Amino acid sequence: MAVGAAYPRGFAAAGVTAGLKASGRPDIALVAAGAAVPAAAVFTSSRTAAPPVVVSRRAIADGRARAVLVQSGNANAATGAQGLRDAERMAGLAARALGAEAGDVLIASTGVIGVPLPMDLVEPGIAAAAAALSPDGGADAATAIMTTDNAPKTAQRDAGGARVGGMAKGAGMIRPDLGTMIAVVTTDAALPPESADRILRDAVDRTFNRITVDGCASTSDMVALLASGAAGPVDEAAVADAVGAVCEDLALQIVRDGEGARRIARWTVTGATTDAEARRVAYAVAEAQLVRCALHGGDPNWGRIIAAIGASGADVDPERIAVAIGGIPLCAGGTAVPVADPAALDRAAAADTVEVAIGLGDGAGTAVVWGSDLSQAYVELNAEYTT
Repeated sequence: MAVGAAYPRGFAAAGVTAGLKASGRPDIALVAAGAAVPAAAVFTSSRTAAPPVVVSRRAIADGRARAVLVQSGNANAATGAQGLRDAERMAGLAARALGAEAGDVLIASTGVIGVPLPMDLVEPGIAAAAAALSPDGGADAATAIMTTDNAPKTAQRDAGGARVGGMAKGAGMIRPDLGTMIAVVTTDAALPPESADRILRDAVDRTFNRITVDGCASTSDMVALLASGAAGPVDEAAVADAVGAVCEDLALQIVRDGEGARRIARWTVTGATTDAEARRVAYAVAEAQLVRCALHGGDPNWGRIIAAIGASGADVDPERIAVAIGGIPLCAGGTAVPVADPAALDRAAAADTVEVAIGLGDGAGTAVVWGSDLSQAYVELNAEYTT
């Protein structure tokens, strides 16, 4: 069954086990078109970007790509000149297996940082992935890019006569800035490279760049969009809507799968002086540890929200701040509002998705950020995650 990144016509995918993970789970994924096609990608803004990011930035400069190769279990980050050579070799091996140019292959790696790639395992794994390519391989590919994820993440939408599909991985180290975790989005719409780039950047800014799990950006973040053109010309607005919907679906799957997460929150900020200030407040609250602990416990502790707003660095007037949870006002004009139905408030605070509205009363700036709670399970998982 064609799902995820293999859902659009003109794409095949595969996920195989090369032996990179002690668990023995799949660890190499490949998504490929039949030839180099219009493509776009965005990447982490980290100053310690991994060698695969360096190689892929170079490759996407001409606005075309044939395939995306993702290796999980080893980030190939902080690995120096050898890491760069290994990343270049990965692209070259995939290209050779596909009969393509090395510059037409985007690569990504995810996993433990600071450990050299075991190329003796990676090389045959790439060959196996190329041999296993299938229009029905989308689910296998999504499984092969997982690290601490609890489940594979795929999404697909129809856009008129075209299709859009995608896969993503991510559960921790989620605080994108310009790029995202690792995601591959495909469409069979005919798009010129400049349209693919515009559509992807707009979608990423509204989705992946509006989520946080732990406030930690990765060395390896990448989102790629490839357009096979198999469906012919399609209304670009419809394609953009579908790409945005797929990205939003994947982004919310990432937040819900946040390491140890019990519930998530949608933080909606209005009335800021600018959208940037609204976003600053939203992220500050969503990432505040005490707020996340309260979220985990289903505690409508609006005082912690006020404290996080004040610590955000945004220009706010405390006497204009309003806070509501589940549509129930808790604070107005910077002071408490009596709650007529405490039981309704408790239900709203304990929902799987908690809706929190913050009004600043200073302007027209708005932002929405999705975030997860902070649990003991998150601490235990990351205390045991070793290099």
